Amino acid sequence: MKSPASASWKAPLKFRMLDIEVDGQRYKDAFTWNPYDPDSEVVMFAKRTVKDLKLSPGFLPQIVQSIQSQLATFRSYEGQDMYVGDKIIPIKLDLQVNHIVIRDQFLWDLNNFDSDPEEFARTLCKDLGIEDPEVEPAIAFAIREQLYEIAIQNVTTARENRISKKGRRAAEHFTPSKASGAALDLMKLFSFGSSVVRKRKEWDYYKPVLDLLSNGDVHALEAKEERSGWEGKLVLRESI
Repeated sequence: MKSPASASWKAPLKFRMLDIEVDGQRYKDAFTWNPYDPDSEVVMFAKRTVKDLKLSPGFLPQIVQSIQSQLATFRSYEGQDMYVGDKIIPIKLDLQVNHIVIRDQFLWDLNNFDSDPEEFARTLCKDLGIEDPEVEPAIAFAIREQLYEIAIQNVTTARENRISKKGRRAAEHFTPSKASGAALDLMKLFSFGSSVVRKRKEWDYYKPVLDLLSNGDVHALEAKEERSGWEGKLVLRESI
């Protein structure tokens, strides 16, 4: 469930990443979480996870601590000013989920708060005929992860400019010119002399690529990723 965000913060959902090992058992998961939910939900989620996955009791406090730590970091940015930079940013997908590999890149309008990663992922999977139910949430997760990182970068930049006297003086001149420059670039991109239809030579860069892996390919990739310390499989778990 999404809670209304303040005017200065437009990201009500934050991605979660867990990678915990206890007594030879390893638990890895990735999902979204609503930071407006009470902290008691974290404990309930951890208990349910440990029970459902039959994990050892030692996982319970570590799961709780990991989620609470990430929530604290996320909340520390809430309500802060954000640096006004480019409004249209590139999003890239390069995911392997079970037997499916999907690669794509597209532009995302940060000013359009009606844009919904889950809806985009649902439409993309439908258009490509993807039936694996794990692919859709993986795509949405990847989009939200990139949007979150961009938001944090913008908050950090604004904070640095505010703290630094030199940054404050430069902000009086730099920020408007930066915004004007971004606007100018977009005007060039979408001016009447341009076309919304991409040039043929750019078609291959802006179209989804879908590959189906054999069992042997999947096992080989999992073994390679396991050796490097990451299984390469993205899973989304809804908050309780």
